[in-house]
Amino acid sequence: MKKQLLSGLVAAALLGTVALPVAAQNIAVVNGQAIPKERADVLRQQVERSGRPITPELEKQIKDEVIAREIFLQEAAKRNLDKDPDFKVQMELARQTILIRELFPDFQKNNPVTDAEIKAEYDKFVAANSGKEYKASHILVPTEAEAKAIIASIKKGAKFEDIAKKQSKDPGSGAKGGDLDWANPSSYVSEFTEALIKLQKGQMTQAPVKTQFGWHVIRLDDVRQAQLPKLEDVKPQIAQQLQQQKLAKFQEDLRAKAKIE
Repeated sequence: MKKQLLSGLVAAALLGTVALPVAAQNIAVVNGQAIPKERADVLRQQVERSGRPITPELEKQIKDEVIAREIFLQEAAKRNLDKDPDFKVQMELARQTILIRELFPDFQKNNPVTDAEIKAEYDKFVAANSGKEYKASHILVPTEAEAKAIIASIKKGAKFEDIAKKQSKDPGSGAKGGDLDWANPSSYVSEFTEALIKLQKGQMTQAPVKTQFGWHVIRLDDVRQAQLPKLEDVKPQIAQQLQQQKLAKFQEDLRAKAKIE
């Protein structure tokens, strides 16, 4: 397992290795061919980025792998495999992959997300989600007749939760007795929201509510002021989201500016 991991990492590292100084320190000499220490250094960096600690045992594995690679490369060169057209195509594709892989981190390094951008995005989130949150339950069925029958049964004493578990076509909330948990009312489709906000705490709709999903029997279980996270708690997530947006726009702009014939 370790050897396979190292082999894959070496492949990636060697593909990205640039021309090395003639005077570079060598890790070994194979059949008269010096192996620059930088090859092992690049591989070590790849392993460190994966989160694995560099132990003496791993150092030896890295050295052994680099030496083995040189032996195999020399044999491949003897057989002129490096002149094979398919090899050249694969090398070009590898070159493109490495350059593109370097392009995006370079853009992100030179276009970091600022604290001001994060604060502005957080303020937009707060504005869109402030106000009241509603804890609702519902039972979803395909026909109005079924919904009316359910309302009648609940009025006669049947438990809302039991009916939801048996009959609701919403598998997520149905399994929880119809519970939709806390949510901003704007997160629901308009017909559902309009019916929900008219209810008092503990009330159930007296007539079925039709939406694109079917017919609902809705109950309002509780209301509270929106519980929003503090900026510090969501700052990393917002930064990541904005970074992804910037990168996506960078890619879109490059495509838009490209002259394609």
